[in-house]
Amino acid sequence: MPDTGGPSPRPSDTGGPRDLTSHDRPQRPTGGDLVRRAVWAVLGIAVLAAGSATLLSASVGVDPFTAANIGGSSRLGIDLGLYQLVVNLLLFVPVLIWGRRYIGLGTVLNMVLTGFFVQWFSALLAPLVPADPTRLTQAGLFVVGIVLFTAGASAYMTAGIGTAPYDAIAPIVVDRSRVRYRVIRVAQDLIFVALAIVLGGPVGIGTVMTAFFAGPLIDFFTRRVNTPLLHRLSGAGTPGRSDSTGS
Repeated sequence: MPDTGGPSPRPSDTGGPRDLTSHDRPQRPTGGDLVRRAVWAVLGIAVLAAGSATLLSASVGVDPFTAANIGGSSRLGIDLGLYQLVVNLLLFVPVLIWGRRYIGLGTVLNMVLTGFFVQWFSALLAPLVPADPTRLTQAGLFVVGIVLFTAGASAYMTAGIGTAPYDAIAPIVVDRSRVRYRVIRVAQDLIFVALAIVLGGPVGIGTVMTAFFAGPLIDFFTRRVNTPLLHRLSGAGTPGRSDSTGS
């Protein structure tokens, strides 16, 4: 999704979600194609949030950014959706200053919707999942959660209409420092893991496992599912195609 001439963050480099670069992405969509891509991005964000909520319900830990936001919102006693929106607005400031090429409709959709979607899906799952799930239940929920999370992330990225502020930070640093994306992204994630621990967020084995499995799964869903489906819906060139891709 980012529209950058810098090094392309690839799953093999990051072990996690990546954004499409200007070399991968077609011209910015307009009209009906933009609407289709926006709907696709919203569906992806919803599925991604459902995956995060499922991982949360399993008590195995969630991705670093969500974990830190859950910890912070709990400490302050406010809704996750509102807290994450405020954090995204703060992260949006450096993106607006140094990385406007990364901004699009998808940026706004991700900023506003993701936290609220996680909150809503968590509320839906709460009465369905035992408060103290068995190991087998946790394993099953983890598999479902990681599949939903990566399928949704792939859909949102494949839409190619903007980058979430959190995902744009590392590419911006790469553009200006030429340090490898993997180094910057790992450092960024570790900072948020530490912040989540300090704030009492849900960090666990799922957080680590997500880091290992997210990249390959997003790559799979992008190549085999989301790119072909969006291509059919658009009735045009392959949308957001990447040579290696995979949030």
